[in-house]
Amino acid sequence: MWTAAMAVCLLLRLYNIVAAQVPSLSLAHPAATDGGAMLASAQAHDPAPVPPRPLGDGWGRLHSQLIDQGIQPALIYDGAGFADLAGGLRRGATYLGTAHLQLTLDLSRLLGWPGATLFLNGLSTHGGHPSRFAGDAQGVSSLEAPARWTLEEGWLEQNLFGNQLSILFGRSDRNSEFYRLQSASLFLNSSFGLGPEFAQSGQGGPSIFPNTSVGARIAFKPVQNVVLRTVILDGVPVNRPGAMAIFAPGDGVLQVGEVTYLIRPSSTQPQRSPRFRLGRLAGLPPYTGKVALGGWHYTAKFADLSQTTPTGQPVQHQGSSGLYVLADQTVYVDREHPVRRLNLFSQSGLGDLRVNRFGGYTGAGLVLSVPLVAGASNELGVAVTVAYNSAHFIDQQRMLGIRGEGVEVALEGTYLMQLTAWLAVQPDIQYVLHSNTDPAIRNALVAFLRFELSF
Repeated sequence: MWTAAMAVCLLLRLYNIVAAQVPSLSLAHPAATDGGAMLASAQAHDPAPVPPRPLGDGWGRLHSQLIDQGIQPALIYDGAGFADLAGGLRRGATYLGTAHLQLTLDLSRLLGWPGATLFLNGLSTHGGHPSRFAGDAQGVSSLEAPARWTLEEGWLEQNLFGNQLSILFGRSDRNSEFYRLQSASLFLNSSFGLGPEFAQSGQGGPSIFPNTSVGARIAFKPVQNVVLRTVILDGVPVNRPGAMAIFAPGDGVLQVGEVTYLIRPSSTQPQRSPRFRLGRLAGLPPYTGKVALGGWHYTAKFADLSQTTPTGQPVQHQGSSGLYVLADQTVYVDREHPVRRLNLFSQSGLGDLRVNRFGGYTGAGLVLSVPLVAGASNELGVAVTVAYNSAHFIDQQRMLGIRGEGVEVALEGTYLMQLTAWLAVQPDIQYVLHSNTDPAIRNALVAFLRFELSF
């Protein structure tokens, strides 16, 4: 009943806003654009709209009123052309893409509910599978996913105590806040979103694109620049083979905790929502330095990869855990053009050696903002990611008579061009060594041309 009542109130408020503007609408103009995250942030899809860009006077007034009333729609489309140029499993090309239909509701403005935000994110994934060409295990494309429509996120966030405490309930992408570096998010390889020692853990992975879970997150800011976060989630994503379920028997839960220290520049620029200083819609300026330490733990049972009982059955382990460390720092700023800057980042993680294929991961890189033209929103980056097979996985392969390498390495170079407020283009090239740690697969050279449209 409460949910239905709130929905009716929201619809009535939206109807009143639209009705007041209908006479001035023109069918000659399509819907106005109100962008989401830039292409470089597509792995985590944390909504970050750009200023309104009216396509007609009527729509401009309507759009401004929607924003003023706390109603913020967005349509974000990411597409990528892919080609395996050499090596891997096979040569060839494919196309893949994702579409996000997002709606952010500021319930303080809509319903007089201070500090509350409702967010919905519908996701469509389609296209080919680049890793079936490259033959890699980490995932050369962060867009690759099964073809389907789904509700990727649907959550309610409440800020309390002067915005020092944030509580979020619902279905969410945890890589939007945990195990996240803004410099690493430029790159297309999946490991720069979340290391494979964590991304490929549990029963279907943690709550990240394209398979998210339901749970609750608490974030607390005890002092300036320090944020403590923890989340408890269903141990298995909602979308699972052949069904959809929430907290089914045997799922267990996933617990993640992270402590973060941030350095943010002082800014005189107005932020998207100055009332929210913590949480998914904080609207804070980008940091210039970040250090984070996190840990995760599943409570369900998992089978050992190599050890067996006297009857020949895999040894069962109660629980599975891991740790990670992240760092991102601006090391150079051009005095004449402060937007031109150099960032270095690194990320390392340890997974469960008994039940996970990857027992460890390291990644590092550098990102140069505005490398060529002052004032342009372009970024140039080079990075490397290394995934280490766990000892128990190596033992398993030996028992099966399979000879393999110990690590898979991916080198990536990319260049993001923000051509307009609604269009970004990103050529990218990667070289994968020891694909899938299988000596029979040749090193792969792959290329992408990725773009993003934000409306």
